[in-house]
Amino acid sequence: MVSGLGTGALALQLNAGAIAPEAAVLLTLVVCLVVDLAGEKAASRWVPPICYGGLGASLVLLALQWNSPLEPSFLGSFLADNLAIAFRAVVAASTLISLLLSWRYVERSGTPMGEYAAILLAATLGAMFLCGSTDLVSIFISLETLSVASYLLAGYMKRDARSSEAALKYLLVGSAAAAVFLYGASLLYGLSGGATSLATIGLALQTSASPITALALVFVLATVAFKIAAVPFHQWTPDVYEGSPTPVVAFLSVGSKAAGFALAVRLLVGCFESFDAQWKFLFTVLAVLSMVLGNVVALAQTSMKRMLAYSSIGQAGFVMIGLVCGTEDGFSAMVLYMAAYLFMNLGAFACIILFSLRTGSDRIADYAGLYQKDPLITLGLSLCLLSLGGIPPMLGFFGKIYLFFAGWADHQYLLVVVGLVTSVVSIYYYISVIKMMVVKEPQEASDVVKAYPAITWNLAGMQPLRAALVGCVVITAVGGVLSSPLFDWASSTVAGTPILQQAIAAAAIAPLG
Repeated sequence: MVSGLGTGALALQLNAGAIAPEAAVLLTLVVCLVVDLAGEKAASRWVPPICYGGLGASLVLLALQWNSPLEPSFLGSFLADNLAIAFRAVVAASTLISLLLSWRYVERSGTPMGEYAAILLAATLGAMFLCGSTDLVSIFISLETLSVASYLLAGYMKRDARSSEAALKYLLVGSAAAAVFLYGASLLYGLSGGATSLATIGLALQTSASPITALALVFVLATVAFKIAAVPFHQWTPDVYEGSPTPVVAFLSVGSKAAGFALAVRLLVGCFESFDAQWKFLFTVLAVLSMVLGNVVALAQTSMKRMLAYSSIGQAGFVMIGLVCGTEDGFSAMVLYMAAYLFMNLGAFACIILFSLRTGSDRIADYAGLYQKDPLITLGLSLCLLSLGGIPPMLGFFGKIYLFFAGWADHQYLLVVVGLVTSVVSIYYYISVIKMMVVKEPQEASDVVKAYPAITWNLAGMQPLRAALVGCVVITAVGGVLSSPLFDWASSTVAGTPILQQAIAAAAIAPLG
């Protein structure tokens, strides 16, 4: 009888239903590997629908968890609150779209399709677990699952020297970041008297204002900054983006970054609440540096992927504004902008992949005069770049407006002014690409465009690529009109997340104190 009670209590504490979406992804991963054993022909036929089914099921299960009663899972190491659900949905959606963009690319390279899908799903699994982890051990395991799979994906094109170089650089810098996190985690473990739960560590840190705590904060902050590619921890980004397969870059730019911001909220808001002023000051510095360097250096780039790499560094700076505010509007704007970034950035990458498949080029100069030969890429890339630049009435414009509004209301004037100025700078290099595609006279078109091949959509993997491209572009263009329901969804995310509600309440009391 006692044994039965013990088992029931353990099942209640495990609450395994919270990770049902991850279980769907894991099952899909295993099935992909099994199908891959049947041969390349079987994999080409069955792996794509299996991935769609698994990721679709994961998104449905996430929707069913929305606003459900909060119960810690796995003895308190995982929490499926609304913040975790929202960011896990962004990660799963980014993987789904990245896979749609990948099939033709993988087919062309001659690499095993099932193996590629399995590694990408493993990275997804790590990123999704990272979004809800509330324990140092589960955070580290999730972080390494995401990182190791990302290294493999970055070097997936084994015959390409640039891909191998990208993987090696990513591995070396990522290993250093993991070591720094472990050192910071060991300090937190000692300061809290042997606890690994973030909530317990947060309580212990309230009475521990020692230099060791400040050192632990710096180490943890460095790991978060590496994951979201914030300056000065951004050095890996341009080389990895340029050398890695483009569909992999599409996933890293959104899925990995979303997991990084979820980790930032868990650690900084949930654990270092008593060091609120310190980490917000450091994040303000990181945000200013990221916005300035990311957008200014992007001006000088000649490669589309390197330009979007520096652009993503600048975009991370914009998202940090919401995190530094620590208000309800700030957190809501951060969640909304990550959802908007998912569609506009992956839409831009879809156009780059399509152009690369047809021409083999990544140089911005080779896009000159493209509107004459390929109106779809020209229109899609133009709309996505305008949205990334924050031009109305695109989805990106409303995302930035909400972020700047939240920053101004919280008196973060420096961040808002730097954000506005660097947004203007970003518009210059985005519009220069559009001008290159649209304004050039026929005789000024690049040699690549003059030799542009006939457009065919009946090749293997081209229809999913077109579906992803059109879907992302339509949502980017029309999403601005629908930004109010999106903001309601983002507000609901914040309302259903206890650690964010506590931070908002503390921020409201602080000025009174």
